[in-house]
Amino acid sequence: MASVVLSEAEKLYIVHGVQEDLRVDGRGCEDYRCAEVETDVVSNTSGSARVKLVDTDVLVGIKAEMGTPKLEKPDEGYLEFFVDCSSNATPELEGRGGEELGTDIANTLYRVFSCENSVDLKSLCINPREHCWVLYVDVLLLECGGNIFDAISIAVKAALFNTRIPKVRVLEDEEGTKEIELSDDPYDCIRLNVEEVPCIVTLSKIGYRHVVDATLQEEACSLASLLISVTSKGALTSMKKVGKGSLDPESIFEMMETGQRVGKSLHIALQKILDEEESLGTSRPKVGFLG
Repeated sequence: MASVVLSEAEKLYIVHGVQEDLRVDGRGCEDYRCAEVETDVVSNTSGSARVKLVDTDVLVGIKAEMGTPKLEKPDEGYLEFFVDCSSNATPELEGRGGEELGTDIANTLYRVFSCENSVDLKSLCINPREHCWVLYVDVLLLECGGNIFDAISIAVKAALFNTRIPKVRVLEDEEGTKEIELSDDPYDCIRLNVEEVPCIVTLSKIGYRHVVDATLQEEACSLASLLISVTSKGALTSMKKVGKGSLDPESIFEMMETGQRVGKSLHIALQKILDEEESLGTSRPKVGFLG
C-alpha cells in the first residue's frame, strides 16, 4: 500500500483536526472527495469504467466469455477478478509489493461478491452443466492517492452496469446435438441488474474518531481501518479489519453505523451519474481513458 512519511507535528495537526470534524482539505469526517466516473471507456470489452478520486485513478474492464459452469453450481455463471497495480501508481508497488496488493484486492473483491444476491449469477447460465457466461473483471490501479478499495468497488459496479452480454439461442438438431447461436445485434443483449452490487466503504480510525475516504496523509495517521461492503439498501455484506492497530467493540459498532449511512448515499450518487450517462447514449463526449 502506498504511504507517505509525515513528521510528528503534521500527524498531530491532522489528528486534532479530525477530532474537531474538520479535515485538512475542509471536509467533515463523513464526506467523500469529488469522484469522476466514466463508463464505456475501453473498446473490445463487454463493459468498462474509470473512476478518479482526486489522486486515485482506477480502470476496470469486463469481458464476458463462454465457459463451463462450476460443478457445485451447475446452473450459474461466475466472476473472475484480476488486479494489476501499475508501478507508476507509486514506487512501492514495483515487483512484489504490487503483486501482494493486487492479490489482496482480488481476494477482497471475491469476498464482497461471494454474497449470494450481489449479481444474479443464474442469469449468466446458458445451458445447465454445459455452458455459462464467465465475467472476467480486470482491475488496473493507475494511480494511488488513498482510499483505493472504495474507488475500485465504485469502478467495478459502474463497469458491471455498463456490461452488455450478447443474447444466446441454443439450437438442438434431431440427433440431440446442441449448437449455440450468438446474436450479432449489439442492442440484442442482456444487461445485469446491479441494484444489489455492494460498494466498499473504508472507515479509518484517527484518534478517537473515524473518517471515510481517507487521503494518503490521513492513512498515515491511522493504525486501523474497517472495510465494509454495503448494498444500496444499507445492508452489510462483509467486513474486514486492516492495519496493525486494534479496534474496540464500541468503535466497530459506530463504524458499521457510519458505513451503512455513508454507503447508502454513495450508491444514490453513483446511480445518478450512471443513469445520466446512460440517458446521453452514444452522443456523450468521451473525455477519459482512450476517449
